[in-house]
Amino acid sequence: MRFTMTTQAPSGDFLDLPWATPLAEWTETRLVDVRSRGIHRHVVRFVEMGDEIYALKEIPERVARKEYSLLRWLGERGIPAVDVIGVVFARGSEMDAVLVTRYLEFSLSYRVLFTGKRELDLLDRVLDALVQLLARLHLGGFFWGDCSLSNTLFRRDAGTFEACLVDTETAEVRPALSNGLRQYDLDMATENVAGELADLGAGGMLPEHIDPFAVADAIARRYERLWDELTRDEVFTADEQRYRIATRLRRLNDLGFDVDEIDIVATPEGNRLKVRTSVAEPGNNRRLLLMRTGLDVQENQARRLLNDVASFRAYLEQHEGRKVSETVAANRWLSDVYEPIMDAIPPSLEDKREPGEIFHEILVHRWFLSEQSGRDVGTTHAARSYVTNVLPFASE
Repeated sequence: MRFTMTTQAPSGDFLDLPWATPLAEWTETRLVDVRSRGIHRHVVRFVEMGDEIYALKEIPERVARKEYSLLRWLGERGIPAVDVIGVVFARGSEMDAVLVTRYLEFSLSYRVLFTGKRELDLLDRVLDALVQLLARLHLGGFFWGDCSLSNTLFRRDAGTFEACLVDTETAEVRPALSNGLRQYDLDMATENVAGELADLGAGGMLPEHIDPFAVADAIARRYERLWDELTRDEVFTADEQRYRIATRLRRLNDLGFDVDEIDIVATPEGNRLKVRTSVAEPGNNRRLLLMRTGLDVQENQARRLLNDVASFRAYLEQHEGRKVSETVAANRWLSDVYEPIMDAIPPSLEDKREPGEIFHEILVHRWFLSEQSGRDVGTTHAARSYVTNVLPFASE
């Protein structure tokens, strides 16, 4: 047996697993079940090693090596995907290889998301996340080949979702994608999502008024609107230049993308703005919050938390009658606001949401309570109400 892994190798306990036995026959005590588990074409098992959970997928060695390379490629470019650990092969006669990936904490399959209590705009947010992931992949020259909800995991991010790619068996990387390949991915997404939504509808997990096929047909329109925003040229006059560039860049940043290059070409119609867009992951807000507080959260969560830090800083300056630096304000916010509130979350409810999502939802709850009261109720009061009246009943 040989064991090939990335440089960030996990626990040596991996060497003790029964690799000479087919995954389906494992009775290993470290096997665990996870709530994000979806429907798989291959045998997939989950094992717990120390504080981490890993997914093991049994597939032919050629496919496993390809997925290993593609997932590393995605990780190096910050595109949301599962974190690949390694490949186990040469396990014995006629046995497939095993691809090892790190379990994506707080992630959910689309079937889990639509089980039980449903949020009104859940379907829209899930499809928006899927379309944004597809656009990110295409910008990088990544052809998916089997875009679907089943091949994606979703994580909550301040009221939105981040879609993370799971399966790359049919994928390939090119210097740039032709319009034909992008259209193939869109056609495949439409076909797959239509079938997946029809399956949900048959199981009573979609509102009766939703037509799965009409919803799936709209994926291409969602994608084309986003792709146009990311890649189109704009024409403007010299007087409009600074304003139009700033506006375009802000829209791209809000969508989770950065700009690699800006070209301004003078034409008879006016100045033509050409923008080369790239994926911004992790985004500026996430990096900034991590630098100031040590908190590593999703991009939209980071934006929300940074806004609360800024509000807290203004409060400090008003009540202390002096300027407070961003660094000092962030540290005091962490110790005086964030940590006491998060420490008050009952252990039995901690697995409901990521910490960043919990704090975001507390801030939203504070806004609603303040609207009802006609005054600011404060974060501490909102947190108590949220823990009692919201979090225990929150859907996954």
